[in-house]
Amino acid sequence: MLDPVKSKTRTFDMFLHPLPEEFAPINTTENPHLTDNWDDVEGYYRIRIGEVIDGRYLVYGYTGQGVFGNVVRARDQARGNLEIAVKIIRNNELMYILIVSTKPACVNSNTTAFGFIATFSISSTCVFMNLREVLRKYGKDVGLHIKAVRSYTHQIFMALKLLKKCNILHGDIKPDNILINESKLVLKLCDFGSACHVADAELAPYLISRFYRAPEIMLGLPYDFNIDLWSAGVTIYEMYTGKIMFPGKSNNQMLKFIMDFKGKFPNKLVRKGQFKDQHFDSNCNFLYHEVDKVTQREKVTVLSIIQPARDLLSELTGVQHLDENAFKKVVRLKDLLDKILILDPGKRIPLNDAIRHSFIVDR
Repeated sequence: MLDPVKSKTRTFDMFLHPLPEEFAPINTTENPHLTDNWDDVEGYYRIRIGEVIDGRYLVYGYTGQGVFGNVVRARDQARGNLEIAVKIIRNNELMYILIVSTKPACVNSNTTAFGFIATFSISSTCVFMNLREVLRKYGKDVGLHIKAVRSYTHQIFMALKLLKKCNILHGDIKPDNILINESKLVLKLCDFGSACHVADAELAPYLISRFYRAPEIMLGLPYDFNIDLWSAGVTIYEMYTGKIMFPGKSNNQMLKFIMDFKGKFPNKLVRKGQFKDQHFDSNCNFLYHEVDKVTQREKVTVLSIIQPARDLLSELTGVQHLDENAFKKVVRLKDLLDKILILDPGKRIPLNDAIRHSFIVDR
């Protein structure tokens, strides 16, 4: 499991503070081909399979692209062709090459924090693919086998438990940020670009990727570790069904889809939200922003009553013909999701109870 390290003094943010000397800007004089490759108008480095980065890292695969840069798979020629991942930060001002850990084992001695993964060295074999890729390949529109879902769920919970122990919010849990090894048995949580210490959490309506965003984020309520638990719950649903649970196109539509599942938000919860006026009137009626099917213009519909319209158990069972034992497992999964996906974050199942839930412990 991921093992972030507590800061001894203050939190180092590679996007806010100058980088330590070991992560100095690339010397483009020594690496002229790097400058030549900067063709992307958005500052993403254009990768070529087979090129050697910084005279050391032989690129053999492309992993993905995020807000801050792209990630490639490479072999470290200075360490016996050890398989690693290299994160290349976008060229807005300067380009930095950061070696990213798939299994943190140590932190550079000059760094005073867990470092948003940039400060870790690789000490494990490279992962096979992320969970979204696994779902596309093995569970598109149907999901994964419940045994795999149980195992992955347990590992996600254990990662969250460790993060909580370190007072760290991940802030972007989703299938793309969950890595699976080649045997498909071991799961690792990755991409700490949105992570923060729980004491430093700030209200922001667009924290976390939209489909996995907890309702308290969209309402502007104070938040804690429960935002990661919500994201995990939505991810678990997606693992088993192969479908995105709340595919909203905006925060407003996300809240509507969530209420279609859980019912209307309690008024006392709405009134505490700093962003409530974007979605509710003074009487806590929901203001649903939608496009008129005739005029194609946006309109606002006032919804004073929203009854749950989705049946979670039916969605989980689908068209499967389950025997009694398999059906019991799905019922346990449904119970776990019900206890995670509660509108009031303070009433969600405690993480330790989730780890001990019958879906996890009963095989």
